[in-house]
This record gives sequence, C-alpha cells and structure tokens, in this order.
Amino acid sequence: MGAAPTGVASEAEYVEVQVVDRVDPEALRVALDAVLPPGLDVLEVVQSSGGTLPERIEASAWRLELPGVSPEDLTEAVSALMAAESVEVERLTKDGKKVLDVRPAVVSAQVGVHSSDAGHDAGDLSQPCGILMTVVRQTTPTVRPDDVLSALRVVADLVPPVPAKATRMAQGRLDDEGGLVDPLALDRAAEV
Repeated sequence: MGAAPTGVASEAEYVEVQVVDRVDPEALRVALDAVLPPGLDVLEVVQSSGGTLPERIEASAWRLELPGVSPEDLTEAVSALMAAESVEVERLTKDGKKVLDVRPAVVSAQVGVHSSDAGHDAGDLSQPCGILMTVVRQTTPTVRPDDVLSALRVVADLVPPVPAKATRMAQGRLDDEGGLVDPLALDRAAEV
C-alpha cells in the first residue's frame, strides 16, 4: 500500500487512521476534508471490520499514457514483455544502481485506445498516443511505472519521445483473473 511514486498521479490513494473513540465516519470525512489543501479531497471514510489496509492491497492498476508512441508499437513491446520470463532493469537509488526483475510483478498489460482524455491535445489526432493499462503486483523492491517503461525499452527498444504520464487507477487484492478487488468492499458490506 505504498504511496504513489514521485511524479505520478493517483486516483486510488488510501490512508488508515486509528481513533481513540468511535466516531461517525461521515463526520470524520468532513473534518479531515476541511483541513486538507484544495484539490486533495477525502472521498469516503469506511470503518474497518478487522485487519489492516496493507494486508488488503496486493497490486495496483496503472494507466500509462505515451504521447508519440503508436498503439501498434506499444502492442509489440507489451507482447514482448509479457512473453519474457524475466526482464531485468537498472534503477538508480540513493545507495547506487540496483538491478530488479520487473516481469514477475507485471500481472497483466493491455494497450488501450486513445481517447480525448489522453493527457495531450485531444484535437491533434495526428500525434499517436499509446495507452498502457497494467496491473502490477506489490513486490519488494516495489516495481514502479518507470520500471515497466524501462522493461519495454529492454525487450523492444521502445523509447517514448516525451515523458509518459502515469496514473494509479486502483489498488486492491488480486482476483483469480488478475483484476483488482476493492480493499474496502467487505467493510462497506458490513456497514449495511
């Protein structure tokens, strides 16, 4: 359940708060939301029925927008990545370069269709924009969106001409098909 890496957007961040006395979840949401800066909103407060949030999050779903990369080139690169058993990339850390195998963490990866919300001038349809939707398992060390992009460079020499835009779309447990299950679904059901 790590925070989104620096430089990426997120539509799926969670925070776990422990309180001394039982409080009304909606009152807590309003109080927390009131003290946060504009644009950072508390959408929902759910009372836990047991367990911790990190125990409920196994993976994240990411949307990576690659302006200047055609969907066809991205599809080829994704096919090569998914066909590989191992794809090692280097990451620069505060302790120096570290090599990590990205492939075991990538649960699924599909190329989506460009849409008007693709993150660049929607009126300029002459510019290709590959959209990669991927589910990445939480591992140690964590595989980040830029590691997935590095893996595409390794397997298919795919180098976007401009930086990609990465957005975490969801977090949760993996289901049998490699999709994500909402980590708060059982708690919501218990409230009803």
